Amino acid sequence: MNAPQAKKQFRLIGTRPVRPDGVDKVTGKAIYSPDFSAPGMLHGAILRSPHPHANIRGIDTGRAAALPGVKSVVTGADFPDLESAMMAGGEAKFDISHLGLNCMAQAKALYVGHAVAAVAATTADIAREALKLIEVDYEILPHVTDIDEALAEDAPILHAGIFTKGLDEKPDKPSNATQRFVLSRGDAAAALVGAAAVATHRFTTQPVHQGYIEPHACVASWNSDGQATLWESSQGAFDIRNFLAGVLRVPIGDIRVVPLEIGGGFGGKTMLFLEPVAMLLSKKAGRPVRLVMNRQEVFCASNPASGSIVDVKIGADADGKIVGAEVEFKYHAGAFPGSNTHSAAMAALGAYIVPNAHIVGWDVLCNLPNMGAYRAPGAPPVNFAVESCIDELAQKLDLDPIELRLKNAVRPGDLNPVGMPYGAIGLVECLEAAKAHPHYSAPLGPNQGRGVAAAFWLNYGGLSTAAVNVAPDGSVLVTTGNPDIGGSRASMAIMAAETLEVPYEKVRVAIADTGQLGYSMMTGGSRTTFATGTAVVEASRGVIAEVR
Repeated sequence: MNAPQAKKQFRLIGTRPVRPDGVDKVTGKAIYSPDFSAPGMLHGAILRSPHPHANIRGIDTGRAAALPGVKSVVTGADFPDLESAMMAGGEAKFDISHLGLNCMAQAKALYVGHAVAAVAATTADIAREALKLIEVDYEILPHVTDIDEALAEDAPILHAGIFTKGLDEKPDKPSNATQRFVLSRGDAAAALVGAAAVATHRFTTQPVHQGYIEPHACVASWNSDGQATLWESSQGAFDIRNFLAGVLRVPIGDIRVVPLEIGGGFGGKTMLFLEPVAMLLSKKAGRPVRLVMNRQEVFCASNPASGSIVDVKIGADADGKIVGAEVEFKYHAGAFPGSNTHSAAMAALGAYIVPNAHIVGWDVLCNLPNMGAYRAPGAPPVNFAVESCIDELAQKLDLDPIELRLKNAVRPGDLNPVGMPYGAIGLVECLEAAKAHPHYSAPLGPNQGRGVAAAFWLNYGGLSTAAVNVAPDGSVLVTTGNPDIGGSRASMAIMAAETLEVPYEKVRVAIADTGQLGYSMMTGGSRTTFATGTAVVEASRGVIAEVR
């Protein structure tokens, strides 16, 4: 039997040094996308649909184009026709034609705030005035924003070419349900029949916005030689570059994306919104163009997290062991497919050993902005529903809520929802620590309560690139392709300093643009410290090998 290994002692891991970007951010010197300007820059503005669902029969931009100071006008007719094709971005895949249509409506406006035209002018006031001169001929259509109503037989259909995927039989007519996704093991229905206690409820949640302080903004410059540069705030310059090239049908190598500081993302700054519009305005005008959303546009035309309807039925035996569970959830997709049904299905029961489980997720179109990621995409609605039922089971069985969770908590080696074994996790230790804490048994005063919940989320690896250079004086430059959304510069500096055995103060971290470094996936809380940190450590080890 092998002797237990001694815990490795670190010099810097676990310490809290000053963040490399801290001084610039607290003193206001950091450059965010609404701050950035380019020489000769024009100001753009976007006309958005006031209707949640309408055919666009015609757009007259003549009066706007003739307004003094207006240098270019763009509508959906200026966008290339795109065939449906899936494209990876971040931790998900998207249809490139839907990305383009979401940036600028063509035949139909699909939600209030859907872009229908844009202008670029010498001043922001002139650009806004020009929008008032654009005439759009709308044919208003019935709309739907409620999930159940969107699934009704007589519901207005958003896309005539979308048929539900994942059904047992291929459908013969289009639907607002774009996908049915199932995770199943054992016989949940039979297990629930024999359960000593069962909790079952329906839960509903509304779409919720990420609420970042900095609005979406970018500056685009498309030169006459076909080379283009985009300055913007996002969670991933490389994926934005790839999306942009796909939507505009230009070579990826012709676009350079320069990441600026990001004033909050939380999953909400991973997609295209303004960038293709700004590029086309710049191409027509022959000058750089800046587009900035106001707060109303951010709420109406970016990508909040999905609202949901979640039906849960969970049963346990008399000892509190969960014997079976059924979970069916329906998520708002918004105007185009893509709610986080897969990750939600994994997260629903991921914290527990459930021998018999049947989980069904639906992706449902409606006349709302396209839904997107927000802090563990897809997980909060289903976890809220499941944990509420777990609490009710504890009440019915007269068990402490933490004790019930401990009886069913997954441990290292147990299989996760897709059949892979868990590695090192701390769920049991976390629950035990919470139960032992004095706050858990402290008396409650008037109008006070106490709650506990457990949840599952997954780490993601993905591609990351890093470069580590050592200067003649021993100082170190670490370059990565991941924007810093929450302290990753400090993490990378710590890992490089730890590996190279140099002082933290000797390490600087730079965020590269897409022309300086190899591809890196988007920055996300589920991958960056792990994946990009691994690249930094490996690059640092390469430095050590070269020095030796």
